[in-house]
Amino acid sequence: MLKEKRFGFEPEVTAKVARIPNIRIYEVGISYYGRTYAEGKKIGMKDGFRTIYCILKYNLFR
Repeated sequence: MLKEKRFGFEPEVTAKVARIPNIRIYEVGISYYGRTYAEGKKIGMKDGFRTIYCILKYNLFR
């Protein structure tokens, strides 16, 4: 069951998928052009801290 919203979603899904036995996870390149602050970028320090918290929560303290 997924619990996180916003930026915690990706670390939660990655951690849970990584625990599945005999599964391979591949890294693939993508093209991405991020938005600037003038175009509406809304990522802040709070989001970064939340992501770090979720990485620790779902990988170290399961």
